[in-house]
Amino acid sequence: MNALNQAHCEACRADAPKVTDEELAVLIREIPDWNIEVRDGHMELERVFLFKNFKHALAFTNAVGEIAEAEGHHPGLLTEWGKVTVTWWSHSIKGLHRNDFIMCARTDKLAEAAEGRK
Repeated sequence: MNALNQAHCEACRADAPKVTDEELAVLIREIPDWNIEVRDGHMELERVFLFKNFKHALAFTNAVGEIAEAEGHHPGLLTEWGKVTVTWWSHSIKGLHRNDFIMCARTDKLAEAAEGRK
């Protein structure tokens, strides 16, 4: 079991440290299906989840929204017919924090049980 998917986020302020290159190398192995994207000069973690239809995609989007609200850490969510793109990064530090990797792992755990996954 991935320990990250059992962890909880810590409060992240604007002066919180971004993950170091060494931490990034270790943490990214815990979430192998996620891609690092660089946008507006900062790194983000992104993954596309495929579903059989819009209803299942929307249900997954709402489930991700629930865990985001519970942790006070919110992703970018793009819901389309049969597809949800989830993007995690820490807005306050304009980059990646350990919280983002925790939420990726928790999103993966949700996806394992999501109805209608392709």
